[in-house]
Amino acid sequence: MVEALFGDEAPPGRDPRPYITCYDIERSLATAGARCIAGVDEVGRGAWAGPVTVCAVIVRAGYPEPPAGLTDSKLLSSPRREAIAGELLDWVEAYAIGEADHAEIDSAGMTLALRRAATRALERLPRRPDAVVLDGTHDYIGHGWPVRCEVKADLRSVSVAAASVIAKVHRDRFMAALTGLTGQQTDRFAFAENAGYPSPVHKEALAALGPTPYHRLSWAYLDELPRWRHLKKQRPDIEGQLTLL
Repeated sequence: MVEALFGDEAPPGRDPRPYITCYDIERSLATAGARCIAGVDEVGRGAWAGPVTVCAVIVRAGYPEPPAGLTDSKLLSSPRREAIAGELLDWVEAYAIGEADHAEIDSAGMTLALRRAATRALERLPRRPDAVVLDGTHDYIGHGWPVRCEVKADLRSVSVAAASVIAKVHRDRFMAALTGLTGQQTDRFAFAENAGYPSPVHKEALAALGPTPYHRLSWAYLDELPRWRHLKKQRPDIEGQLTLL
């Protein structure tokens, strides 16, 4: 039964072998009866500006050889990510993107916003997965989806690594496109380089200009900016949100 494979199954200790992006997790789920498997990964959780973005990927049947160099997007240079993402769009059977923007993060909190983004991605796939592979030990997707959490899945699973790369490239392009779209000098925030994450240039622009319309106003960075601290929004009750998952 597929259900027997879900839940916290992280082995004790750390595997001394280097992580290899392969189909071992997908094969294990297929052996247990899953016919449609989706790998899911997110990007943007720790950024100060922009959306949190989730990608869900279904790889083709038969375990085809993945694009050379496929791994966790954080380990790839920007040009390499772009190149691999271009190959992945035709190589996967299907993929879908789900997002929650800065305003939704402020109003709902990151826990619930991330859950909504993941659900949107999964619901946009052309068929419902029998199993969902998620990086880490925490199931942020919640009820209604057959999730299997795997430590370092973005390094070990072909489908999760593919989702990691596609999500990262998609969000980076969105953040780069924000430059010049508002009345503020968004080019001074260098979103094309930092994608809304903390950086010296980003911090300097915030101190001088204040948040753009794309910044998360419930984030703690505003506590360090006396001039703009009055803009901070109160974060929702995180403990209350966790009961929803």
